[in-house]
Amino acid sequence: MFEALSQIISSMGFSSLQWQQIVMMLVSVLLLYLAIAKGFEPLLLIPIGFGCFLANLPNSGLLSPATSETIGGLFYYISYGLKLELFPPLIFLGIGAMTDFGPLLANPRTFLLGAAAQFGVYAAFFLAFFFGFSLPEAASIGIIGGADGPTAIFLTNKLAPHLLGAIAVAAYSYMALIPLIQPPIMKLITTDKERKTVMPPPAKVSKWVKIAFPLIVTLLAVLIVPPSAPLIAMLMGGNLLKECGVTERLSKMAQNELCNIVTLFLGMSVGMKMSAEAFLTIETIKIVILGVLAFAFSTAGGLLLAKLLYYITKGKINPLIGSAGVSAFPMAARVAHDVGLKYNPNNYLLMHAMGPNVAGVLGSAIAAGALLAFLG
Repeated sequence: MFEALSQIISSMGFSSLQWQQIVMMLVSVLLLYLAIAKGFEPLLLIPIGFGCFLANLPNSGLLSPATSETIGGLFYYISYGLKLELFPPLIFLGIGAMTDFGPLLANPRTFLLGAAAQFGVYAAFFLAFFFGFSLPEAASIGIIGGADGPTAIFLTNKLAPHLLGAIAVAAYSYMALIPLIQPPIMKLITTDKERKTVMPPPAKVSKWVKIAFPLIVTLLAVLIVPPSAPLIAMLMGGNLLKECGVTERLSKMAQNELCNIVTLFLGMSVGMKMSAEAFLTIETIKIVILGVLAFAFSTAGGLLLAKLLYYITKGKINPLIGSAGVSAFPMAARVAHDVGLKYNPNNYLLMHAMGPNVAGVLGSAIAAGALLAFLG
C-alpha cells in the first residue's frame, strides 16, 4: 500500500515543478490579464496565454509523442496544424472573406503605402543579423514588422521554429498595442496641417472589378514570388467567396466558424511552444526589442511615403493613412481614423485608411514569400 502511495506521489507534477515554469505561468497570467482586463487581442492572447500555462505544467503529457505503446498527447496532434502549415493559410482564408478591397481599388496609389510599410521588416532583418541571429532567425524576427500574426507564424515555423513562441507573442502583443505605439510616431512625422487634411469619399468600384482582382493578384503574386502561394491563394480565395455573390454560406463560414476554430487551435498551439526552456532566454529579450523597432520602422515607412504623396498630389492625401500600411487589419485603419478625427472633427479617414491597410496584408505575405525564396 505504501509503495503504491509512493508511486502516486512521485507521479504528481509538484515534485517536478521548477521556478522557471512558475515564471512562465506568471507570464501566461499576464497575457490573460492583458486580454481580459485591457482588451488586447483577446481572441488570440487568451488561447496563447492558456497554451503557455499548459506547456509549463510538469508531467501533463499533453505534448507527449505517439509511440508503439501510446497514442500521444492531445496537443501532439493539434500542433500538427502548425507543423503541416495548415493554420496560418486557413486564417488567411477567413481574413480574405472579411476584406473589402474596394478602397484600395478606388485609390490604387495606396498600394504603395502598403509596400512602404514593409520597410520595418527589412530594417529589423538586418538589425537582427547584426545582433548575432542567423539569417533565417533574422528573417523570422523581421516579419514582426509586417504586423501580421499568421504570416509571422507561417514564416517562423519554416525558418526558425525554435523561436516561434517568442516571435508570436511579440507580433500579437504589438498588434494589440497599436493604439499606443502608432499615435506618437504619427505626431512626430506629420504636421498639424497635414493631419487636418480632408479627403473626399472614395469612388465606387464595380462588382466585376472586385471579382477579377483576387484572380489577378493571385496570378501575379504567385508568378513573381512562388513561396507566397499558400497565404496569397487562401487570402484571395476567401475574398472571391465574398465578392462573387453566390457563395454567401461559404463566405460566412470562412469568416466565422472556420476562422474562430482555427484561431483557437493556432493560439493554443503557439502557447504550447512557450515552455520555460525555450522562452526564458536572452534571445527572447532581443526579439521583444527588435520587434518593437520593426513595428515602429514599418509605421514610419508608411507615413513618410504618404507624406511624400501629400506634396506630390498638392494636399489630396492625408499622410495619417500611411500608418495603416501595416498589416494589422482593421485596427491600424481605425487608429488612423481616430487620430484624424482628433485634429479635425470632419475628417473621416476610415475608408481611405482601409486601402493601405489591406495592401499591407498583401505586402506582408509577399515579403514573407520573398524572404522564403531568399533563405528557404
